[in-house]
Amino acid sequence: MKSFSRLVYPYIIWSFLLVLLPLILIALYAIVEGGSGIITFKFTLNNFIRFFKDPIFIEVLLRSLNIAFITTIICILIGYPAAYIIAGFNDRSQKISILLITLPMLINMLVRTYAWRGILLISDFNPEIKVFIGMVYNFLPFMILQIYTSLTKMDPKLVVAAQDLGCDKKEAFLRVTFPLSIPGIISGITLVFLPAVSSFFIPKLLGGGSFVVIGNLIESYFVTAGNWNFGSAISIIMTIVILISMYFTRRFDYNKEVR
Repeated sequence: MKSFSRLVYPYIIWSFLLVLLPLILIALYAIVEGGSGIITFKFTLNNFIRFFKDPIFIEVLLRSLNIAFITTIICILIGYPAAYIIAGFNDRSQKISILLITLPMLINMLVRTYAWRGILLISDFNPEIKVFIGMVYNFLPFMILQIYTSLTKMDPKLVVAAQDLGCDKKEAFLRVTFPLSIPGIISGITLVFLPAVSSFFIPKLLGGGSFVVIGNLIESYFVTAGNWNFGSAISIIMTIVILISMYFTRRFDYNKEVR
């Protein structure tokens, strides 16, 4: 057993180099002054104060959260019926349907977004609608797959038992099927909301540069302005927001399991 435990060491080293170390550097940049501050370690909270004192930055953050929230709601409204219908198919039809849903995901998301950019160029939609179309298209499969997995794990005899006890199809769905599929919805929310709130290239490509979200703001301060300190501070704030969202999402799922 000890010999097998050694196999995890390369994974730990890899995770440290690609995940933990970059986060440490970003956190360090966020709390030091610009220029040579990373070397002299002159700590400051001015980067965070600047963000919260400027109403424009707060507006961008709220806009990002709003886009992610609406995108998640749309994905639930579309994804749940789709997953429910697919779960009712026979095995062969289910496999074909899931293949059709996952097939576009084999193509890079950036390439798919560029394709939508070409399609939407001939439309008269405003930039916000175009961004929502790109968001829902790219993240909807994650919602469908999570709900579908949750529905297929459910024992169909439970629905039959509910109907035997006097429930009609609607009551059986509301009292049995839907509550048992909530873990899939929670997982889908996590996989949709978190990347949607931090996405930057979808609003950039489909919004025509006139629709700024928090991801675009971080990119501009890192790439264009070269202000890594303030960009890192925004990244840390965004990370905290995401962690809080994950906490409440998982907490809601835990409360449902306890009940």
